[in-house]
Amino acid sequence: MNELQTPYYLIDKAKLARNMETIAKLRSISGAKALLALKCFATWSVFDAMRPHMDGTTSSSLFEVRLGRENFGGETHAYSVAYSDGEIDEVIGYADKIIFNSINQLERFEKKAAGIERGLRLNPRVSSSDFDLADPARPFSRLGEWDAERIEKVISRISGFMIHCNCENADFDLFDAMLSNIETDFGSLLAEVSWVSLGGGIHFTGDGYPVEKLSARLKAFSERFGVQVYLEPGEAAITGAATLEVSVLDTLFNGKHLAVVDSSIEAHMLDLLIYREQAKILPNEGDHRYMICGKSCLAGDIFGEFAFPEPLKVGDRISIQDAAGYTMVKKNWFNGVQMPSIVVKEPGGEIRLVKEFAYDDYAASLS
Repeated sequence: MNELQTPYYLIDKAKLARNMETIAKLRSISGAKALLALKCFATWSVFDAMRPHMDGTTSSSLFEVRLGRENFGGETHAYSVAYSDGEIDEVIGYADKIIFNSINQLERFEKKAAGIERGLRLNPRVSSSDFDLADPARPFSRLGEWDAERIEKVISRISGFMIHCNCENADFDLFDAMLSNIETDFGSLLAEVSWVSLGGGIHFTGDGYPVEKLSARLKAFSERFGVQVYLEPGEAAITGAATLEVSVLDTLFNGKHLAVVDSSIEAHMLDLLIYREQAKILPNEGDHRYMICGKSCLAGDIFGEFAFPEPLKVGDRISIQDAAGYTMVKKNWFNGVQMPSIVVKEPGGEIRLVKEFAYDDYAASLS
């Protein structure tokens, strides 16, 4: 691995397999189906390790639904905040189910989608999100319909609902309470459809999560309303399965010890910047504390402050943990910083370089 040029994302299939085992357990006990949320993770070079344990994919765009159909298989669910006239036919051609964000979109494209199952996004106006930016239930939200009377008028034209109100929710009791609210407010509607997707954001592959309780709750929900339950794990499918491998390029002192690495949060781990979060480095122990800084010109390009057992020096390698979700799907060419390669570690320990990016890729992304 030291021979590989940093930066690169390293996907560990053995760690990925642990998440898949949990998903398989949840599916077995609850009867729920699991669809990979491509908006979070779409690195198809490891779909072979995920396909046996999941039922298909769910998408947020034409390109995602096509990738799901062609590279993952199984059930292919299509969703978008809004479809355009120029893409709707192609979306329908790839999808098994299409979920419309609004009644307006349902009515506009209902005839075109007559050959596949149609669903509607329901906004329960409750969520687990601590970030207004990511809260689908925020005031004036455009994400889904909430008026039960309006929905009732079109209920005969759909077969299911998609409800997404969890965001990195590791609290089963909170999930249970929100689902109870949904049952109370929309129970009459749920009883009229054949399937309900409860979306993603349930952190059920995290340490200590009560998977059995979640399974029992999902099964009870399914039996009460006579519906097939779907989950759309994104982060839960790939938690802890990848790192971002970087190298120290320079060290300096400016009131704190700083280390500049050959990567950038704005380009390679954008959610750290968006949500003002710190990266994870393990074991984060030792007497030498450094602020790890990205190499872009953005002043706030900071991975965070961490402890190390020895002083850092040029050439040292650092592993940024939990680097699978919302990274490879969001990576960009800001500052023309070298885009990380994608590397896979097979269960037997073999390291495989699956994708490199070069100047031609950068130039081709522009005009």
